[in-house]
Amino acid sequence: MIRRLVLIAALLFAFPLAVSRPALAVLPSEMLKDPVLEARAREISKGLRCLVCRNENIDDSNAKLAHDLRVLVRDRLKAGDTDQQVVDYIVARYGEYVLLRPRVTGANLLLWAAGPIMLLLAGWIGWRYVRSQRGDGQGDGLSDEEQARLRELMRD
Repeated sequence: MIRRLVLIAALLFAFPLAVSRPALAVLPSEMLKDPVLEARAREISKGLRCLVCRNENIDDSNAKLAHDLRVLVRDRLKAGDTDQQVVDYIVARYGEYVLLRPRVTGANLLLWAAGPIMLLLAGWIGWRYVRSQRGDGQGDGLSDEEQARLRELMRD
């Protein structure tokens, strides 16, 4: 009976945690009246990083800077910018760090390639080290005298 009560209590406390989603920080006063523009703003906001919260998009952040970015996105959309123009404007203003998924161009290409290159380099160095420790069989064998002495010891 006590086990059932403990189980029920645990489920009741765990259920809200399992189904809850982070509340969107978008204030009703920020929302656009046009549902199409608001949907575009939400889609753009999913790809923009809150510069205060780091790995949180601006829709999920309560930071003042995230609020300013949300308003800026909506203002640019109301001005008639395309989605790409809005993103380009914000990147020009805040840098590429504002993108949750950085572009794979220019200097970023080097950063994207650095991980696999380092992995291959480490594998090659490890392979060379193991190979050098194992030896290739030359010079590591016993001389004729040593082999004769070994046979003699083995007989004893």
